[in-house]
Amino acid sequence: MQEILDAIIAGTPGEVGRLRVPDFYRGVTLHADEATMFDGVASGDKDPRKSLHLEEVPTPQPAAGEVLVAVLASGINHNTVWSSIFEPLPTFAFLSRYGKASPQGARHDLPFHVLGSDLAGVVLRCGEGVTPWRPGDEVVAHCLSVELHHPDGHGDTMLDPEQRIWGFETNFGGLAELALVKANQLMPKPGHLTWEEAAASGLVNSTAYRQLVSANGARLKQGDTVLIWGASGGLGSYATQLVLNGGATPVCVVSSPEKAEVCRRMGAELIIDRSAEGYRFWRDEHTQDQGEWRRFGTRLRELTGGEDPDIVFEHPGRETFGASVYVARRGGTIVSCASTSGFQHTYDNRYLWMHLKRIVGTHFANYREAWAANRLIVQGRIHPTLSEVVPLEQTAQAVHVVHRNLHQGKVGVLCLAPREGLGVRDPELRARHQTAINRFRTGRVPAAG
Repeated sequence: MQEILDAIIAGTPGEVGRLRVPDFYRGVTLHADEATMFDGVASGDKDPRKSLHLEEVPTPQPAAGEVLVAVLASGINHNTVWSSIFEPLPTFAFLSRYGKASPQGARHDLPFHVLGSDLAGVVLRCGEGVTPWRPGDEVVAHCLSVELHHPDGHGDTMLDPEQRIWGFETNFGGLAELALVKANQLMPKPGHLTWEEAAASGLVNSTAYRQLVSANGARLKQGDTVLIWGASGGLGSYATQLVLNGGATPVCVVSSPEKAEVCRRMGAELIIDRSAEGYRFWRDEHTQDQGEWRRFGTRLRELTGGEDPDIVFEHPGRETFGASVYVARRGGTIVSCASTSGFQHTYDNRYLWMHLKRIVGTHFANYREAWAANRLIVQGRIHPTLSEVVPLEQTAQAVHVVHRNLHQGKVGVLCLAPREGLGVRDPELRARHQTAINRFRTGRVPAAG
């Protein structure tokens, strides 16, 4: 592994195709025999530091259409949190289902699961039939693994019945020194970014792009007002940038003054600190408070000069969904990609049907959408939002921090990269965007404890 790393750092990644690939590599894993360890424990009390392991696992060989990548850097996404606490179900159920699909899929059904749905790295080996990529190419990966054997996937690959999220519903993910991906997951690494910066955007930027910009999402247009929950987080920070970049106005909802400052540095002006203003949308576990919906809607109109949101960017789910449906404008769109506070949503349907609003569900992005989102990164129009970068050995602590919502922006992980700041191939473009890149470094992750 050291020879491979030396070649990459020396700026001669083309050499890696001639170097030996090790038989084992280090990855962040879950163990199938520990999948019940949190039974009976409340979600908030489940501790990823108890379930996640860093260990050596056998190196998989790329099959037809697959690529083995040396991972320089990766990132923490909320799907890794779900995996680590075995919610909504242990991910070994996904691996078992994939294993039954084909002999190629059977390689993923193992007693361990290597997690991670982001990477920036270098192609090491290509399987049969891979023509767009070759050893030495510097790449990032999006997380859609799709078979495309069914006609439903050929209009929008997210509708393919055999689409899976790599590193969540498949094995050999990116929180590791090596990763196995399909060739059509790869995209060019932005040359002006470091490895850790380049790895930060794959999942969250593509998800936000489909959710907001794509015809499969809310179809953002100039002049729109967009309510963004969790606007300083890994997903919300990219949504905020896409809204600003698209000539629309974000209203950023955050939970602390520090997170509000993150949004201001991104260029947002309309910000609600929901903790400071004391919004409590649930009176108890079973009863929502419509008075709080109205108070929140009044505050929105104060900020926007009387405008209700054209689009509500939803991902918290249970905690906020009733308020989201209520405050969207007549004919507006609530677009949802996740449910980090709970999957069961309750809302008053009168505010949906009588006011002609739409609820749109989106999930990650197809290859075309992911490529378009990455192109904005390559062009320097959208910037990575990193709160901290940790070594692979500290991944479990970083996942714990994300689970507790103590982070701002995206948490990066150094895999093979020995330190931050490596991998910049276009210093001229870097210099043009350095101020913005620095501004989007959003803070620091709390230390262990």
